[in-house]
Amino acid sequence: MILLQLAVAVAVGLTFLMQGPREALAATAGAALVALGSALLAWRSFKGLGGGGTAMWHVLSGLILKWIVIFGGLIAILGQWKLPPLAAITGLVAAYAINLLAFRFKG
Repeated sequence: MILLQLAVAVAVGLTFLMQGPREALAATAGAALVALGSALLAWRSFKGLGGGGTAMWHVLSGLILKWIVIFGGLIAILGQWKLPPLAAITGLVAAYAINLLAFRFKG
């Protein structure tokens, strides 16, 4: 799923390249935030063995870490670097669409 999110980041970035390099960077960064957050969630969720309570804590802390990365990254993209918000949010939504598709097709 993370590789698909990174592929979407590249595809959205290339699509927004027609509007300009700042838009392409914003779209790629927005989608890459979701991929990074998903990677951190997976790393934290599958860290070590333990009982049910430990596993639940790992998943919960992974989710919190994911949202900190995504919101912190969006604040940096929009506030610090002043990149175009429409491109950044489009990249973010496109990468999240991979989550929906991955859960729909469980294989």
